[in-house]
Amino acid sequence: MAFTMRAVKVPPNSASLEEARHRVFDFFKQACRSIPSVMEIYNLEDVVTRAQLRSSIAQQIRRNQAVTNPKVIDMLLFKGLEELNNIAEHAKQRHHVIGQYVIGEGLLQDLGSKDQGSSEFLKKFYTGNYF
Repeated sequence: MAFTMRAVKVPPNSASLEEARHRVFDFFKQACRSIPSVMEIYNLEDVVTRAQLRSSIAQQIRRNQAVTNPKVIDMLLFKGLEELNNIAEHAKQRHHVIGQYVIGEGLLQDLGSKDQGSSEFLKKFYTGNYF
């Protein structure tokens, strides 16, 4: 299978906030276009839908919406492109992707199977230290 992603290059700095904003939109489009191949590579069809992954990406981007410095936005975009490249080139394992982008974002509910038949001490330990 041929990968559509290229090696991550350091883009020139954004001259203004508006240019950085356009780069964020371009990154979001690129990430959304890579969702079908990522779902195929990591066999995510049984765990999450494309729409849920798209909303997870949007949530990651919205987390930094208060940043107004173009240099900081460029740095965050570089980190995002690097992460996307690592995922697209299968540099991560399936459980890393699921843990970070599916369960970590609250897309799937924890069923609490670890609490069944456990002692009170373990239940308190799990609730206080595990998540």
